[in-house]
Amino acid sequence: MRVIAGKAKGKVIKSPKNVSIRPTTDLIRGAIFSILESMDADWSYVLEFYAGTGSLGIEALSRGAGWVDLVEQNHKCCEVIRGNLKQTGLEDQAQVYCLSASQAISHLDKRYGIVLMGPPYRERSVIDTLEKLTASSLVRKGSTIVVEHSHRVPLSHFYSDFQLVKERRHGDTLISVYQ
Repeated sequence: MRVIAGKAKGKVIKSPKNVSIRPTTDLIRGAIFSILESMDADWSYVLEFYAGTGSLGIEALSRGAGWVDLVEQNHKCCEVIRGNLKQTGLEDQAQVYCLSASQAISHLDKRYGIVLMGPPYRERSVIDTLEKLTASSLVRKGSTIVVEHSHRVPLSHFYSDFQLVKERRHGDTLISVYQ
């Protein structure tokens, strides 16, 4: 897997060995960032939940995000993310937090313009995470939340003050965008 655009274009993104994760494919990453670039999104602070390899956060940095916080609870994945940030030369613009998404919502104190979420594919806990996130101080009016999920895990059209503004299906994958 490689960074697909921006200043780190072509740099390799590694996946952890012996860990069951489903990295976001180039096709889906391209679709997510095409959607974001067509919107009026604030790229200054980006948060990636369920970071896995860090591919979404790294892609955001490569495309001009000011800062990215990456949240992943698996310690092997956290080490791989740190290595991927170093490999792409973006380690000075990011912080990796080895926490669950729920813990991160309580721990982090920035306000993010973009939140990227690629939860375990058929994991329904993403609904609880969305409810907690949209009620937290991590997001504000004007924030954009992007969730990559299975079409078998339907999401609501509203979470707190956030409304579903775009939804794109690619095979079994849905990209749901809230503002």
